[in-house]
Amino acid sequence: MRWTLPPQQVPQAWFNVLARMDHQLEPPLHPATRQPIGPDDLAPLFPMALIAQEVSNEPWVDIPGEVIDVLRLWRPTPLVRAHRLEQALLTPARIYYKDESVSPAGSHKPNTAVPQAYYNKVEGIKRLATETGAGQWGSALAFASALFDLECKVYMVRASYDQKPYRRVMMETWGASVVPSPVDDPSHPGSLGTAISDAVADAASRQDTHYSLGSVLNHVLLHQSVIGLEAREQLQLAGESLPDVVIGSCGGGSNLGGIALPFVRDETVRLVAVEPASCPTLTAGSFEYDFGDTAGLTPLLAMYTLGHDFVPPSIHAGGLRYHGDSPIISSLVKSGRMEAIAYPQGKVFDAAVQFARTQGSIPAPETSHAIRAVIDEALAAKEEGLERCILFSYSGHGLLDLSAYDDYLHGRLIQES
Repeated sequence: MRWTLPPQQVPQAWFNVLARMDHQLEPPLHPATRQPIGPDDLAPLFPMALIAQEVSNEPWVDIPGEVIDVLRLWRPTPLVRAHRLEQALLTPARIYYKDESVSPAGSHKPNTAVPQAYYNKVEGIKRLATETGAGQWGSALAFASALFDLECKVYMVRASYDQKPYRRVMMETWGASVVPSPVDDPSHPGSLGTAISDAVADAASRQDTHYSLGSVLNHVLLHQSVIGLEAREQLQLAGESLPDVVIGSCGGGSNLGGIALPFVRDETVRLVAVEPASCPTLTAGSFEYDFGDTAGLTPLLAMYTLGHDFVPPSIHAGGLRYHGDSPIISSLVKSGRMEAIAYPQGKVFDAAVQFARTQGSIPAPETSHAIRAVIDEALAAKEEGLERCILFSYSGHGLLDLSAYDDYLHGRLIQES
């Protein structure tokens, strides 16, 4: 039911899907000139190592030894067979999940927070500024910053700041300073777009500070590829050749990219992105150039977007409340290589509770979107009478999201139209 790898089998290199895609991505554009940006344009915000990774076409990028040493605190993460869920669904499908909740921060986010903190430390940066939705990314960067002796300032979406006070406590325990965003409008529920604007403005105002982003950008998805690389090996140990379908929840794309991108070249494997119906970027957005933040401070990216001024309802899956998506993920959906589906949060929490009552673990609201799709895939296999191997990323636990479950169990969830 559970397959593990020894610490020495943490991947030694990240998988770069840019080298394996059939077409190049459209270049990011400068917010002022609308011309393709160069390394010098990004240098005030990011270390040169990350800028190089952002545009690299090398199929593999070596992971620094100092980063591997930290990743070994919890990696490789387990691959688990969800037997009890299978039995409850009476499905012939075999369901496996990669348990990223075992990281110190409780999610997949440290996979990129650690290398980002490391590269900034090497470049002599003293302080990082970032945004966070539900708090998983802010927690991860606070953890990584503590390990590399960096100051960390987190702008947390106000709706989540109010809903999830213990996420703030977690960040502060690791030494971060946390404030609600937007900082200039206490009546605004906030969004990831407004929080990014606050963090970028902070970083641009100080020479000792860089900006750090937990999703969307190419180098972030590169770092997350350790998830899928480990899963490929573990599926072999479980007696599986390849999964039939790989599923991940998707806000900006880091979790989905981590589990799915190492399977892009396997044409028989379906890749499925799952998003909230209240923020349906891939399923209802348009593919165009747009800013990554609300104020228009960031480069424009070619991606699916709902518009950079879009403010979604204050659903509990704060990590999925983003107006845009990773250019890599957007390109795969546009080309038809990846599918996308959206669910309202009521159906998502139905699935989360079923998972908790069969498998035991309480998933984060973001993770529960993937679980909803997994259950539907398993029921479809039952209806068709076909065996099916399903792999998904259990991207984080919900032990600091119990207010969301309280709302669900007592009928207080926002009902999307």
